Amino acid sequence: MSNSPLTPGIAASRLPAEAYARNFSDHEPALDRHEARVAADRCYFCHDAPCITACPTSIDIPLFIRQIATGTPEAAATTIWSQNILGGICARVCPTETLCEEACVREAAEGKPVEIGQLQRFATDTAMAKGLHPFTRAAPTGKRVAVVGAGPAGLACAHRLALHGHDVVVFERRAKAGGLNEYGIASYKATGGFAQREVEWLLQIGGIEVRTGVELGRDVSLEQLTAEFDAVFLGIGLAGVNALRAVGEDLAGVRNAVDFIAELRQAADLSQLPVGRDVVVIGGGMTAVDAAVQSKLLGAENVTIVYRRGQAKMSASGHEQDHAAQAGVRIIHNAAPVRVLGDGQAEAVEFAYTSEGENGLVLSPETFTLKADQVFKAIGQTLQGAPEGLAVAGGKLAGPAGKVWVGGDCAAGGEDLTVTAVAEGRDAAEAIHAALACG
Repeated sequence: MSNSPLTPGIAASRLPAEAYARNFSDHEPALDRHEARVAADRCYFCHDAPCITACPTSIDIPLFIRQIATGTPEAAATTIWSQNILGGICARVCPTETLCEEACVREAAEGKPVEIGQLQRFATDTAMAKGLHPFTRAAPTGKRVAVVGAGPAGLACAHRLALHGHDVVVFERRAKAGGLNEYGIASYKATGGFAQREVEWLLQIGGIEVRTGVELGRDVSLEQLTAEFDAVFLGIGLAGVNALRAVGEDLAGVRNAVDFIAELRQAADLSQLPVGRDVVVIGGGMTAVDAAVQSKLLGAENVTIVYRRGQAKMSASGHEQDHAAQAGVRIIHNAAPVRVLGDGQAEAVEFAYTSEGENGLVLSPETFTLKADQVFKAIGQTLQGAPEGLAVAGGKLAGPAGKVWVGGDCAAGGEDLTVTAVAEGRDAAEAIHAALACG
């Protein structure tokens, strides 16, 4: 080991080689068959189950848990996939603690919900390991649909369209399909290349062609797609990143958290990925937590998340905040960056204390400074490259319009969650199918 957590600046190889494998192993190991049966037995199998309502994809949760309890996890997986074709990754990354599990009757009665997320993972992993893909394409319709963006929304849309017999071409600007599942989540949440394995599994339906390295507005236009295809679905995500609007944010050592996470996810050797000794992450969402925790796991000595509002306003769930604290990350609330200090390279960040006023956030004249040789911006992403002619509402695409449908993070309304994107892609596919049938 050439460096250590105490090495100044931004450096690689801060930890012993074996530490990287340990730190980035599965942070919530899967249930085995016995553990899954025990966990399933805790379900009340409610008739009007609130967990179903709380799930954005409306999975019949009591049914799939009963199927696990009766020893048929493959049937449980089919129940899950019929509503959420990306149920495997959603079981790993969705904030189930604030969705289905928070609505669980056991949570209300005992303070401990049924482990719905873990049970969903057990079912889908079991079926995928056996090579089960329980869907058959309908007879070809002769209709062709373009899907722009191979993230959760685009993939869910493509699979449902193919299921109905339509031919689908997916255009993806990156080198791999998967979107945020491949590039935007913490590495320890989806280990062993799971995101790509799930994409390959999904494509077994047939009728879907994926073209990578193709970007809307650069390589192909919306006008071309609407002329060539019978319908178009846009699931282009949010490629832009909000600026800090603080002096010095262009200094070396300051970068977007999403770029750091993507680089880490694609790194062949994590020991060669450089990280600062003192890392400051600015933001309060899941991206901020993922960037901060992984900085710590790479060997940073001090990692601090700074959020401009109070803890209750953080969009990262309480579970994720606790996970960050357990990993050794410090979280400071009610502080906003004023300027990044340094001579060509970030050395510290000056923050002002904040409070909520009648007209929004108010910066106090009192400030404090945190040492930082690496600063990650995780203050939200923005729509970039919106096609001409499409309405934009609240900074996102409003649709549908004509032959064009939209869904996922780029679409107005809804939450920026993987499971929500899947639901929007699936529902858009049903709307497109209905429109094509009428046409």
